[in-house]
Amino acid sequence: MKKYLLLHLFTVSLLSAGSLMAQTPSDEILMKKYELCVALTYDHGEWNQYWEGTYLRGNENIGTFTRAIMMPMVAAGITDKLNLLIVAPYVQTKSTGGQIAGVEGFQDVSIALKYEIIKKEIGKGNLKLLGTAAFATPMSNYLSDYMPYSIGLGTNEWTLRGILHYQLDKGMYARVAGAHLWRGQTEVERDYYYNNGSYYTTYMDVPNAWNYNATLGTWLFRYALRIEASYMVLKSTSGDDIRPYNSPQPTNKMEVEQVGFFAQYYFKEKLKGLGVLAYYSQVIDGRNIGKSTNIGVGATYQFKVKDSQ
Repeated sequence: MKKYLLLHLFTVSLLSAGSLMAQTPSDEILMKKYELCVALTYDHGEWNQYWEGTYLRGNENIGTFTRAIMMPMVAAGITDKLNLLIVAPYVQTKSTGGQIAGVEGFQDVSIALKYEIIKKEIGKGNLKLLGTAAFATPMSNYLSDYMPYSIGLGTNEWTLRGILHYQLDKGMYARVAGAHLWRGQTEVERDYYYNNGSYYTTYMDVPNAWNYNATLGTWLFRYALRIEASYMVLKSTSGDDIRPYNSPQPTNKMEVEQVGFFAQYYFKEKLKGLGVLAYYSQVIDGRNIGKSTNIGVGATYQFKVKDSQ
């Protein structure tokens, strides 16, 4: 029986260092009241090795696996301290070998509220504490138990995140963020599966997870360019390992360590409001996950929809 490897890199693309955009639920950026930012990014990820449990092995049976994500996003300033973010990724999967076809479609729509709790001058810089609450749910009736080709985990997901950001007056900054992800069940097209025991049901429990981010960055050219280096960790709180000669499934315990580099440029004067971005990320360690390399590009546009009173 051939092995059909494993799960995609991460579910709701927002949480990965490979999904950085104009504003994310894990950064300190906020739109002002009545400001709107629209963004579109393209992410290309591929891998030919994966971790079966903690054992790293090759993908000889299906070659190189590719996941492409087109991600539109909107961020709106409800107040100067409260923002609404909406993201709806479109995902396409395929591989260079094997007999299984890839799929494509809209994954999960994510709606998040981000609030600035504290902003205070400390020393030669400013300290910010922010919190984000998010909810994600599948947009289409995709098959979650079709790993690694499935476009998502097929379950509702609630997230609470805390963000601590300190920026020096000259532009250098550091940021840490931590979040807990509560996930539900996903319905599959089989009535038996094994997850450290036998289950006779069409529903699988998708493990909850912790997510951590650490970022070092700086603003350059009078705050026209920002560059960042980041480190991201995802750890499921439960779940099983991919068993030898078996397919992966949504109950698997996923662990990821990923490093990334990001740059965004904001145009001034004639093209004011327009920004472009690019990033690179690499999974350096994991469990039941692909050793993925991701590159991405995107554009953002920020404008006012109404003057503040």
